[in-house]
Amino acid sequence: MTEAQAPINAPARHTFDISIVGAGIIGLALARELSARWPKASILLLEQNDGVGQETSSRNSEVIHAGLYYPPGSLKARLCVRGNALLYSYCARHDIPHRRIGKLIVAQQGEELSLDQLQASALACGVDSLTRLSAQDLTRLEPQVRASAALWSPDTGIVDSHALMQNLQYEAEKNGVLCATRSRFMRAECRGPGIFDIDIDADSDHNNDVKDIFCIRSRMLINCAGLSAGRVAASISGIDQQLIPEMHLVKGNYFSLSGRSPFRHLIYPVPDARQRGLGIHTTLDLAGQCRFGPDIEPVSSISYRVHETRRSAFADAIKTYYPALDETRLQPAYAGIRPRLSPAFADFMIQDEYVHGCPGLIQLFGIESPGLTASLALAELVTLKLQDQAPL
Repeated sequence: MTEAQAPINAPARHTFDISIVGAGIIGLALARELSARWPKASILLLEQNDGVGQETSSRNSEVIHAGLYYPPGSLKARLCVRGNALLYSYCARHDIPHRRIGKLIVAQQGEELSLDQLQASALACGVDSLTRLSAQDLTRLEPQVRASAALWSPDTGIVDSHALMQNLQYEAEKNGVLCATRSRFMRAECRGPGIFDIDIDADSDHNNDVKDIFCIRSRMLINCAGLSAGRVAASISGIDQQLIPEMHLVKGNYFSLSGRSPFRHLIYPVPDARQRGLGIHTTLDLAGQCRFGPDIEPVSSISYRVHETRRSAFADAIKTYYPALDETRLQPAYAGIRPRLSPAFADFMIQDEYVHGCPGLIQLFGIESPGLTASLALAELVTLKLQDQAPL
């Protein structure tokens, strides 16, 4: 597959039916879904980085979530459950590497009630595949894990997120989508229903003080810029700026385990009681490499460095369920930054014309985990919201 590496080269005020800002997993899923539903539409996908999916979408656990953790009725719950089925089906049809590896949520002495609550909540979300396990059952599955009880989730899996994004981009471009990398959204003005004038910095080197600005017009505008969604929203005139939510940057660090993995499945502790995250858990990549994370580190700027000083805190957390851990085998791996709407649980936020009063504009905020799993379902939902403005 050939990726559009050159900056956008379009005449001033070239017109598109749909402009999508942000070519992470959500932008790519949207480009593929919209171009398939509306094959006559002209669609522009803008990405400020050198390639697609270089931020949150490629710096995560690559887990296909089953939909266990989110309040019943929330967008996260609904879209994760729907997205789980869509993603497994999509990966199977397109030979995208993935495995339905299964997950164990383990409870220590005194935490068993959390498993009951989690199972009841998951059932209310439509997830009826969870099985309660005793300590003996758990030992048979994972001899190295120590816990008093566990939940088994057979529908949790892992996926090659890079291969997934490459295939979504290939399909979108095959359908006629123009994917313009190194093209930064600068500003937009909503001049009326279906009229967005957009300025784009199409300079291939954003460190250059000289800007190469192109101006386009679009009937629809979708802001799914992830970490930059707040900046993009603030650059759209004609929209009430008070509707832009406060964004929090949360860094998640990962450590890998050198040598052979002691586990065959994903291992998660019970969720953080303060609803800040899922705890430092064990994941496996498709090659069988074991890694731990993410932790939760609020940050004010973006840096992907993983500091050795976090090793001890990781080891303490891991030893609660894997007491045989050799701490010297822990190696800094990678980090990701996710956009969060509040320090604790916050649902996905999708703002359409019923919120901001501007037909044709969709803004997505706080698309963190389970955004990868929910991506195809999110694309379905946004497409439905734009149905009234569908190109002929």
